[in-house]
Amino acid sequence: MDLDAELLRAKLVALKSEHRDLDDVISRLAQHAPLDQLQMQRLKKRKLLLKDRIAKLESELVPDIIA
Repeated sequence: MDLDAELLRAKLVALKSEHRDLDDVISRLAQHAPLDQLQMQRLKKRKLLLKDRIAKLESELVPDIIA
């Protein structure tokens, strides 16, 4: 079970890094005058997908508490 948790943590780190990178790319693209709206939309959609996957992995790492 520890191996599974370690794999999830490693995946989480990779996803967070990709999310940050996409944020940087989106910011740089927004600063340039001729915006490629389609590319911007795709990057934002990918960033949102990553955010959802990050949230899912984080919830899997939190142990269930029996109330």
